Amino acid sequence: MAKTTIQPTFTFPNGTSVNRLGYGAMQITGDGVWGEPDDPQGSKKVLRRAVELGVDFFDTADSYGPDVSERLMGEELADDTDRIMIATKAGLVRPGPGNWQPNGRPEHLKAACDGSLERLKLERIPLYQLHRIDPDVPVAESIGAMLELREAGKIDQIGVSEVTVDQLREVQAITPIASVQNRFNVGDREWSDVVDACEADGIAFIPWFPMGSGDLGAAGKVLDEVAADHSSTRHAVALAWLLHRSPVIIPIPGTSSVDHLEANMAAAALAEAITADEYERLDRSA
Repeated sequence: MAKTTIQPTFTFPNGTSVNRLGYGAMQITGDGVWGEPDDPQGSKKVLRRAVELGVDFFDTADSYGPDVSERLMGEELADDTDRIMIATKAGLVRPGPGNWQPNGRPEHLKAACDGSLERLKLERIPLYQLHRIDPDVPVAESIGAMLELREAGKIDQIGVSEVTVDQLREVQAITPIASVQNRFNVGDREWSDVVDACEADGIAFIPWFPMGSGDLGAAGKVLDEVAADHSSTRHAVALAWLLHRSPVIIPIPGTSSVDHLEANMAAAALAEAITADEYERLDRSA
């Protein structure tokens, strides 16, 4: 049966190439993405193991913890920044557990960037993403603040998160964009048009919630069937499908477990083993 070739890397506009299976650092915080993890050293072991497995794209945000994820990454990965790319985000604030509120005011974004630089132990953030467009702040003002940060040498590339195609075009009219981060997975394809727009423009699409959860309906049934045929798991197949879906997609599965991390990283080889017919079944499953 015919097999497919999966592009193993993605090259950002600044010329940096990364392996297309990244790591999302939301889960190295406490429950509910709030506070310290139960085992901080265990969280650092996951980060270290990710580097050992070839992960060179790490995504975090100042709102994870808040501040906890960035601080742990800075403590563990500071000596690796010449060979990895760290992306972080600002624009969501956490008044309390379970509470996420947009704040795209320029003064907030500038202060948030300074805090991220300190916690991550970076002189310059390789990819700085607007975590949400704030409905109370004109997007031109939020992006303008990020342009000022870039001019000051504090950030390199600019990304956005949870945007429509129209919002992406609005931002692109102000400045080139390196990445978009929207919710997307095999069972939730609401933002397929954004994926296609990113592919057309050579922009990285970074899906959060890349493996979905709960009952995936028809998609879940096919995931399990393909997983069984390859002695794998539905999560690995879901990641493989993302790698197949578009060469600009960089999945960032997150976990606080080394075992789960290693299982997730097996998706790169699995993506090459899944046949074209199996991908067609997955494509039709939702």
